[in-house]
Amino acid sequence: MKIEIQGQTYRTISENSAECDSLSAFLVTKQNEKFKEDALNRGVTTLLTPSECWDLFGLNRIKVIGITGTNGKTTTASAIYSILLDLGYKCAMQGTRGFFMNDESAEGKTLTTPTVLNTYRHIVQAIQAGCEYFIMEVSSHAIEQERIAGIKFDLKILTNITQDHLDYHESIEEYIRIKNLFFADDAKKLINKDEPKAEFNVKNTFTYGVENPATYKILAYSLNNGIGGVLKHFEEHVTFATSLHGFFNLYNIIAAMAAVHLVSGESLEKISEVIENFGGVSGRMEVVSESPLVIVDFAHTPDGMEQVLTALKEKEVLVVFGAGGDRDRSKRPLMGRVAAMYAKKVYVTSDNPRFEDPDTIIEEILSGIDDKTKVVVDVNRRNAISQALHDRAGDEVVLILGKGDETSQIIYDQYFPFDDRIVAREILEQL
Repeated sequence: MKIEIQGQTYRTISENSAECDSLSAFLVTKQNEKFKEDALNRGVTTLLTPSECWDLFGLNRIKVIGITGTNGKTTTASAIYSILLDLGYKCAMQGTRGFFMNDESAEGKTLTTPTVLNTYRHIVQAIQAGCEYFIMEVSSHAIEQERIAGIKFDLKILTNITQDHLDYHESIEEYIRIKNLFFADDAKKLINKDEPKAEFNVKNTFTYGVENPATYKILAYSLNNGIGGVLKHFEEHVTFATSLHGFFNLYNIIAAMAAVHLVSGESLEKISEVIENFGGVSGRMEVVSESPLVIVDFAHTPDGMEQVLTALKEKEVLVVFGAGGDRDRSKRPLMGRVAAMYAKKVYVTSDNPRFEDPDTIIEEILSGIDDKTKVVVDVNRRNAISQALHDRAGDEVVLILGKGDETSQIIYDQYFPFDDRIVAREILEQL
């Protein structure tokens, strides 16, 4: 991918040396540094750093908000985006769900955090569309690989830190270190005060929380028929209400409200009035059927599963889930343990096995479950969902976890159409 640039001795900027010629500048990043000589051999005379590229594009004209954490990035980013739009601002959002500008989809799903130049391209597009804010999810991979190099963040947000991506980071200690690395500078920060693993530069730091004293503190809340509460900021108190469900979403909501308050200067009262318009994110605690109650969620970590299951602790739950192949194997038995602890019945199945044997993945999940009398195993995901829906009785809830709004099942390197929500509705129609 090349980006055109005016007023320079070169006409385009690229981070792919194979695309370069004598009219190109090469953006050097941690990921492509080894191809610098190849770019020079192809005629490149100008090498750029991400910071130089940031200044060349004039990207200081927009406020960038970055969110990292194991869970909650997408919902928090989407809530900030929703609030700002409802307050009358133009803004863009980049993340797991794709790239959006001014309440319209501009690009489909790619990486949670794209390459440096791709993110810069999105920011340029946002500025051209008149956006004042650019909200982006920041993955641990992107932090370690420096895919956010050069970006001047107006606000950095931490949602939480639990286990994920140990296939890449190799240890939970390294994963925690990488997440916290995002908050080591002097940039303005918004930290979850209830996250004990958070370490950060205290300069320009604001906090939010439910359990501990914080800059933005929940004084009271209700989880009945959505989430409502009272948020305290110094001497100011505001009430809010949303249609979202689950204690974990309480954190996402107050992080979003606090973030908008910090970057926009709008009053908390105004922010609390428009937060009720935020209906949540597709594939996150998404109700695909009211009667019977069937919910699809993206949760694919032990902590994420526990958060969703505890949000339904007043219900009897039948849970369907698997674990992705070629990913962190150590979390699989933990996922099995969490499911068995909270669910009335557990259906273990396949979830994007990629190049791994799905039966082996299932065995590793089962190793975390002591009492297997309430476990049903079916490697065919459609069959597992069907079995759970057929078994459901009374007021029991069917919870389908792991894929959320994904629309395909990855087997080897092939993508086969599969959407948990569509599959569940099709089976319910047959019932």
